[in-house]
Amino acid sequence: MRKIRKAVFPVAGLGTRFLPATKAMPKEMLPVVDRPLIQYAVDEAREAGIEQMIFVTGRGKSAIEDHFDIAFELERTMSDRGKDLSVLEPTRLGPGNCAYVRQQEPLGLGHAIWCARDIIGDEPFAIFLPDEFMVGSPGCMKQMVEAYEQVGGNIISVLEVPQDKVSSYGVIAPGTTQGDITEVKGLVEKPKAEDAPSNLIISGRYILQPEVMRVLEGQGKGAGGEIQLTDAMAQMIGKQPFHAVTFHGDRYDCGDKAGFITANIALALARPDIGPAVRDWLKTINLD
Repeated sequence: MRKIRKAVFPVAGLGTRFLPATKAMPKEMLPVVDRPLIQYAVDEAREAGIEQMIFVTGRGKSAIEDHFDIAFELERTMSDRGKDLSVLEPTRLGPGNCAYVRQQEPLGLGHAIWCARDIIGDEPFAIFLPDEFMVGSPGCMKQMVEAYEQVGGNIISVLEVPQDKVSSYGVIAPGTTQGDITEVKGLVEKPKAEDAPSNLIISGRYILQPEVMRVLEGQGKGAGGEIQLTDAMAQMIGKQPFHAVTFHGDRYDCGDKAGFITANIALALARPDIGPAVRDWLKTINLD
């Protein structure tokens, strides 16, 4: 079984739901407290033992490259002023540990993943959707890698939600379950609550075999006129092992304004340095 060494971060989206904040700044650089969303995703990948980060970008995304580069002027100024440089350590990706690929047309998530095909080669790889902010201990991808080491094949992260919420998400059709690992028999995109095969929703983390690139290569456009990753995965079910891991932790939809604000409040409250002040302020608010 080959180790998961590479991760793809599709970050070419325009972030129109957060305009005007994202007019000149990538949505993946929006901060949750004091770190951008993309940093949390990379930290999660590192925790899972992933070595190479592949960013599928588009026009106007150079801030992501700058974020993971060494800022010599900033570091020199901080050093001269006696500032602690360790705060910048997580932003450094060593030579050869990051790659950037352009998605020249907005043709969907499946197309974005396919753009990384030459760097992925013949290795299994992880996918992170940074908007899906996953907070857990261990992190979501580490939980998935541990499951992958048991069953191999393809792994997706899922969460349990109330049955009346499933119509907003992709849902798995489950087979047998052992602990937190569930066999995937099928995928259904945004089913009606009464038609949903389960209440386990797909939640923005994947481990896929390289064969998915060949499927995407010949795949036509699906829903919304885009090349859908879900369609490619559906073709692989039954041909390769396919499982879901129920994530233990918290998920915040940071592609949504309310979810983004909720994530900031939740993480601020969990911080010993600022949590007490934020908690005291919240007590002063009349929420009625």
